[in-house]
Amino acid sequence: MTATAATPARRRRGELQLGGLQLLATIVVMMWVIEVINKIDGQGLDKDGAIYPHNVGRLWGILTAPFLHFGFQHLESNTVPFVFMGVIIALEGARRLAAVTVIVIVVAGLGTWLIAPGKEEIVGASGVVFGYATYLFARGVFNRSLLELFVGGIVGVVWGGALLESIVPQYGISWQDHACGAVGGVVAAALLARDRKPASAAQRPSSGVGLPVG
Repeated sequence: MTATAATPARRRRGELQLGGLQLLATIVVMMWVIEVINKIDGQGLDKDGAIYPHNVGRLWGILTAPFLHFGFQHLESNTVPFVFMGVIIALEGARRLAAVTVIVIVVAGLGTWLIAPGKEEIVGASGVVFGYATYLFARGVFNRSLLELFVGGIVGVVWGGALLESIVPQYGISWQDHACGAVGGVVAAALLARDRKPASAAQRPSSGVGLPVG
């Protein structure tokens, strides 16, 4: 690859990474703005947008619950790992961050809706945090990438203890959301895995430089 050809590739990668970081920042800011409104409303949004297990009429809550929290302390505890792991995923681009987030939200939400006790009211981004964590490790397995496995190992060292502790059933904490979020991360890694099959001579481009896709 010549220096002239490498410059557009680096620029494209930089644009992908910037787009991913901007999307992550937008999600985080949105969660904090929502919580300010929620606080003013006396936490009324929690009741309106929570997951209510086994309630078919409130099934749509799986899409809104991750953006709601029981107060600023709850939101703060989720924001730190959400940003830490979200940044790593965002470096793959906005489309990758959006895809992982949507897959985890749907899998975690549906799983929680199915297996959590019927009287619980569940909100919070912790299921997404678990999904991000397992995605970061599992992608290295599916992509057969030592670098990605190494990154997933770092995530495990930094957050593994706290994440595993949160899966243990505790009063006031939905371990079901955490466990189903973890499953969602593995599903996302499997669905978004890179195709490692070598291209045939007919399929291989005759010229040009391949650019990363987020």
